[in-house]
Amino acid sequence: MTYNEVLEQARGDIGAYCKACPVCNGRACKNQIPGPGAKGVGDTAIRNYDKWQEIRVNMDTLCAGGAVDTEFSLFGQTFAYPFFAGPVGAVNLHYSEKYDDMSYNKVLVSTCAQEGIAAFTGDGTNPKVMEAATAAIGETNGLGVPTIKPWNLDTIKEKMELVRQAGAFAVAMDVDAAGLPFLKNMNPPAGSKTVEELAEIVKMAGVPFIVKGVMTGKGAEKAMEAGASAIVVSNHGGRVLDQCPATAEVLEEIADAVGGSMKILVDGGIRSGTDVFKALALGADGVLICRPFVVSVYGGGSEGVRAYIEKVGGELRDTMQMCGAHSLAEITRDMVR
Repeated sequence: MTYNEVLEQARGDIGAYCKACPVCNGRACKNQIPGPGAKGVGDTAIRNYDKWQEIRVNMDTLCAGGAVDTEFSLFGQTFAYPFFAGPVGAVNLHYSEKYDDMSYNKVLVSTCAQEGIAAFTGDGTNPKVMEAATAAIGETNGLGVPTIKPWNLDTIKEKMELVRQAGAFAVAMDVDAAGLPFLKNMNPPAGSKTVEELAEIVKMAGVPFIVKGVMTGKGAEKAMEAGASAIVVSNHGGRVLDQCPATAEVLEEIADAVGGSMKILVDGGIRSGTDVFKALALGADGVLICRPFVVSVYGGGSEGVRAYIEKVGGELRDTMQMCGAHSLAEITRDMVR
């Protein structure tokens, strides 16, 4: 199954909001929530994609030939590529009833593990979202990253127990979800966290903790102060705040602030293996890709996910070879402009 066939199949199965576009650039879905879009006009999601396209790669084939190694290590786990499937929750609300969170995560988490990468999984107001996600991760012997919303501390404790039962090798919190409409006016309050609150959550985790939703060097330093092992440079896919910078625009600043002290992942508008290469050149250790994985599940199940992983992996290998990098460590800043 090719990725184009995945897209064609998805268009009949994915619901009214997502259009399974040939290029997922945020334009067709814009401000649709429910759906993959954003509150407001949705300009940040569009900017995320566009800014990666403005970065160009520097071709250099006057170098030694040989095979390309895309192997990536994170928290004691070794992966075939430096990209992961990003978290999504309540898929039957945002897409269609073809999948619920149990069936979606069962396909995504297991196929990613089989193909040598890992999936981050989502969370939601319905407890079954996290229960389904952690159950799927447990079935892969912990090869996945549950992502918890920034609830109140008592709710987070309950979610962390599910993470422990799953044996997940790491856990994340998408603090950028504080901008989602359903988190506002909750009782007890949910949303933004102080450094002290975040430090308490990090201790609670018991496994490497990833803070998703960092968009400034100062924010990265605060995550590090709280004891996080990694961050995801992310604006929640452009869904939570209009007029926000693209992740490509802030990645270098953040890498300068904390690179070498903690792992840096990035998401937002990354759609190809060439985009992955650009992110690594700008200082990321790895990337997350979300919406295209949703389309892949709806368009082809396990076969669709496999087709997308092979597509992105092949593009990354080709870009590395054409730019003179034979391992991830050899990808440097001067390979992009």
